[in-house]
Amino acid sequence: MQPDPATVATPPIHRYRARCSWQGSTGVGYAHYRREHTVSVPPAVGELNLSADPAFRGDPSRMNPEQLLVLAASSCQLLSFLAVAARARLDVVSYEDDAEADMPEDERPIRIKTIRLRPRIGLVPGKADEARVRQLVELAHHECYVANSLKTEVTVEPTIEWSGR
Repeated sequence: MQPDPATVATPPIHRYRARCSWQGSTGVGYAHYRREHTVSVPPAVGELNLSADPAFRGDPSRMNPEQLLVLAASSCQLLSFLAVAARARLDVVSYEDDAEADMPEDERPIRIKTIRLRPRIGLVPGKADEARVRQLVELAHHECYVANSLKTEVTVEPTIEWSGR
């Protein structure tokens, strides 16, 4: 017997918005137009001032889209790990990630080929062993929406530290 379509719940669709804004003139040629622009993500308050990577004539004092992609992967892994750790009743007291990515220009199309996440995870001793924590890091990686959305290879290389409060 088929379920009544009127009683079957439709899974939610999460929609995200972003706004980019630029003004200037490209009439001055490739070498001279401004790369600086602003971005916002409604309904969040505030905006970021971005530019291109300095290798592409951008302002090195501003963040660039490539950095934001690495940041999105890092932040998503952090949030996914905290969620799985909390569900597993682990007491995580710190998490710091020095993530990095590689974008070789000799391969076409040019793209970020790899993202390496290197979180340092601090836990209260006695709640789980290192193998269990690594298992949860891997589970978090599989639950990370950003990593699941990318063609880019994303690896997680955790360092686990035990510390008291």
